[in-house]
Amino acid sequence: MRVLVTGARGQLGTDLMNELAKRGFEGIGVDVEEMDITDAAACQRVISEAQVDAVIHCAAYTAVDAAEDQVELCRKVNGEGTRNVALACRDAGVKMMYISTDYVFDGQGTRPWEPDDERAPLNVYGQTKYEGELAVEELVEKYFIVRIAWVFGVAGKNFIKTMLRLGRERGAVSVVDDQVGSPTYTYDLSRLLVDMIQTDRYGRYHATNEGLCSWYEFAKEIFRQAGMEEVSVTPVSSDQFPAKAVRPSNSRMSKEKLTENGFERLPSWQDALGRYLKEIQE
Repeated sequence: MRVLVTGARGQLGTDLMNELAKRGFEGIGVDVEEMDITDAAACQRVISEAQVDAVIHCAAYTAVDAAEDQVELCRKVNGEGTRNVALACRDAGVKMMYISTDYVFDGQGTRPWEPDDERAPLNVYGQTKYEGELAVEELVEKYFIVRIAWVFGVAGKNFIKTMLRLGRERGAVSVVDDQVGSPTYTYDLSRLLVDMIQTDRYGRYHATNEGLCSWYEFAKEIFRQAGMEEVSVTPVSSDQFPAKAVRPSNSRMSKEKLTENGFERLPSWQDALGRYLKEIQE
C-alpha cells in the first residue's frame, strides 16, 4: 500500500510516517516545500504522480489564537487547502483521510460529542477546520474524517513539554480546570489511522486516548509521572486566562463508532503519558 501524508514533519505526520514504514507500507511524506496545499495545481500534480492508494491529510494551520487575526491565511490553509487536496483525491480516485478537531463543535454541555452531531465552531480555527470537513464530504466519495484533541507527540511543541519547562523554570503553574477532554498521543493515534486507512469503513470518527480530565488534572498527572510533584499546580477558571480565541469547555468525544466498526480504541491517556515521558527523556 502506498500512502501520501501531508504535514509529514509535524507531530502526527512524523509518527504516521514511522508507523507506515514499520508495517512495510510505502509512505510518501510531503510538507509545504514538496506540496503547498494552498496551490491547487501542485496538489493535483503531486497526488496524481505519486500513484498512491490513499492520502492522509494532516497539514493544517493550528495557531488557534493567531488565527483570530490571520483569518485569511487560516482559511486558505485549512479550508481552501483541504479543498485542493480533496479535489486531487477525487480526480485520482483515491481514498482520503482528513484529520480534524473537537473545535468544530460549540463546546457546551457535558455530553460526549457524537461524530455526526451538529457542528457549530466557536473560533476561526474551528470554523476553517469545519469548512475543510465540508469540502471533503462534498468532493470525496471514499473519505474518513477523524477528529482528535489535545494532541501530543515527540515532534513539535505541546502542553506536556510546556508544563515540564515551566515546572522546571518556575516551580509553580496555574492551569485551567473548567475545560474537559481527552489527550491524544500521536504514536497511539498513528497505529489506529493506519489500521483504518486499509479498510472501507468510511465516515466521521473521533479518536483520542481513553479517559477524561481537565487541563489541571492533566498537568497534575504530568508532574506526578515525571517525578516533579514538588511543582505547585493551581486550578483556575478560563476567564482568568483571557485568550483571543474562545476554547470549548466540553471536548468530551464519543469513540463508540470505532468499536462498532471493529477498530481497537487507544489506551488510557495516563498510560500514553507514561510511555511518552519515557520516550522524550531517553
